[in-house]
Amino acid sequence: MSKLVYALNQSLDGYVDHMAFAPDAEVFRHFIDDVRGLAATVYGRRMYETMRYWDEEHSDWDDAQREYAAAWRGLPKWVVSRTLKSVGPNATLVDNNVETAIRTLKERFDGEIEVAGPELAASLTALRLIDEYRLYVHPVVIGGGKTFFAGSRPSLRLVAHDRIGEQVVRLTYVPA
Repeated sequence: MSKLVYALNQSLDGYVDHMAFAPDAEVFRHFIDDVRGLAATVYGRRMYETMRYWDEEHSDWDDAQREYAAAWRGLPKWVVSRTLKSVGPNATLVDNNVETAIRTLKERFDGEIEVAGPELAASLTALRLIDEYRLYVHPVVIGGGKTFFAGSRPSLRLVAHDRIGEQVVRLTYVPA
């Protein structure tokens, strides 16, 4: 059985806006290795649409970006959406019965399945399906936007904290 992990970058003031800040080279290397180690990912629609950037080659990419794209493309993906009619390569659309679909994924895979998207994570938190929360805190203040916890505020217990690169701290929590 796999572990469902909700992980996202966030600002010091709790917002998750990937256009407002980006990981440095060392943090990006961490994410390349992270993606390589995942069994699968589950995305909400908006996050999936953002991540589709990695489906196509871009001539201005460096080696690390090409490496990340290759790892991301090879990863099985499930996309939870009521509005999308289709998804890209190596992705499966989940348009109803999300709880059953996620429980089935957790039983089907070994290792970690990463969840990305605050609203999706909120609904999975309410269903008590998320096993671990990883907050990658960057030293920026955005002042507004989507928060890491978009819905219910779970009771959590800190189980680890570590520095990723020179400026990012990863906080790892489990449900209390």
